[in-house]
Amino acid sequence: MRDGIALIAFTDRGEVQAERLAAFLGGTACRAGQALTLGQWTEQNFRTRTGLVFVGAVGIAVRAVAPYLQNKTEDPAVVVADELGRFVIPLLSGHLGGANRLAEDIAEFLGGTAVITTATDLNGLFAVDLWAKAQNMLVLQPERIKQVSGKLLRGETVSIGCGWPILGNLPSNVRLGSAEDVLVDYRRHSTEALQLIPRNLTLGVGCRRGCEAETLEEGFARFCEERGVRPEAVSAAASIDRKADEEGLLLFCERHDWKLHFFTAEELKSATGDYSASLFVEAAVGVDNVCERAAVLDSGGALVESKYAGNGVTFALAEQKTSFDWSW
Repeated sequence: MRDGIALIAFTDRGEVQAERLAAFLGGTACRAGQALTLGQWTEQNFRTRTGLVFVGAVGIAVRAVAPYLQNKTEDPAVVVADELGRFVIPLLSGHLGGANRLAEDIAEFLGGTAVITTATDLNGLFAVDLWAKAQNMLVLQPERIKQVSGKLLRGETVSIGCGWPILGNLPSNVRLGSAEDVLVDYRRHSTEALQLIPRNLTLGVGCRRGCEAETLEEGFARFCEERGVRPEAVSAAASIDRKADEEGLLLFCERHDWKLHFFTAEELKSATGDYSASLFVEAAVGVDNVCERAAVLDSGGALVESKYAGNGVTFALAEQKTSFDWSW
């Protein structure tokens, strides 16, 4: 999981501005050449921060980040602000990384101008990647974003297929219906459309005592593959409180950055519905099923994938109550 915003400056005036911005953004600021050189600072922060802010010249920032660029789904937001606060330029990851929004926030705070250059923003059009980020969806094929944006820039209508309610007014040149251009779903599909994966699934987990994280990883991958579910859709995990000290389970969830919740046997029994019962499990932990009941209780929704068992682990998936809106 990435930390917050890191800022760097190169002059006395720039350092003062960086310190002000750090206080405003809840980030950290430094002066190049003091504790770290510019190269050391960039290398240290590029993969660990959600955003980098250079208070100085654009050219300095471009040369600093160039060796570390990957793609728009991995690169952090990179923003450049001049030391007087007149202009703030989102340099990298404007939409998915949030650089455009960060630049606008900084410009408003400094009383300057955010220099936004992305075409959909300039033309006031629906930005599918920005919308996906705001709705906590993963963009599965970022290279297809340009297909959607290209149609909008040509004045054409894009079609979005989504099985959940989307509140508010439809943006211009967007219609709901077929997934011709955009598909919102956590299932695996063979499609030419841009797929957005909502992170709205809770994983219920059961495991034998001393189960290693690698065993859980392998089982989870097989489970998702067999059931046709994108693993990126999982945003939380749940189990029985007897597993609260299982190092393998804790590490498994930490690697995926999932919140892990535990329930007592009595709480699991309170989950309404029909579940795969096991007399062995009931004798061992006091309730006939852990993974399905835990998933349903934690999600507050419905079971969408029933119990999977193999190599000492069990999994189930429940869908959280889900709706989206057209804001971004």
